[in-house]
Formats: sequence, C-alpha cells, structure tokens
Amino acid sequence: MTFPEGFLWGGALAANQCEGAYLEDGKGLSQQDVMPQGVRGPVTDQPTPDNLKLIGTDFYHRYREDIALMAEMGFKVFRFSIAWSRIYPRGDEAEPNEVGLAFMTG
Repeated sequence: MTFPEGFLWGGALAANQCEGAYLEDGKGLSQQDVMPQGVRGPVTDQPTPDNLKLIGTDFYHRYREDIALMAEMGFKVFRFSIAWSRIYPRGDEAEPNEVGLAFMTG
C-alpha cells in the first residue's frame, strides 16, 4: 500500500495546548487558562501554576524554529488553531488586537 502521488504530509497543533504566552501582547484569559486539569477538573478563579497550558510548548516564541523543524521532516502543510482570546482579548471588542493578529499572520 502506498500513498498517492502528491499526498501532502503535514502537522497540526491546537493553540491552547502549544502556544503558551498566556498573558503576553494583550491576550485575554480563555477557558483553558482557568481549567488546569481540563474538563475533568475544577475551574479556577485565576490561572494556577499547575496549568501546563499556560506555557505549552512555547510556540508563541518558538514558532519559526518549530515550523523549520516540520519542514526539515518533509511536511508540506501545517494546520493550527487560533486563540481567539489573543485576537479579541475580552470577546466584545469592536477592533481586533493588532499584535495578536500579527502573530497569527506571521
């Protein structure tokens, strides 16, 4: 069994698991920031040190290196989710957070 000609190998990540930088450049808090054990644990009033998602894999600061590693592995496509709390920190803004948009658009 083989993959068809032109098959696109790629990678993906979820912003809440990988991005980190949970309070940088105007990002607002998200549900994930106050759910240190995910859906199985309690919601906290504020982010807590046991919430590994606050740092993730630090994609926010290392995305160039991470994407270069994917290219080195031969990946041709990359899918990532958007942390809307980085674009609209409170969720009711008329205009988006320009720094958050700049991160999403590279």
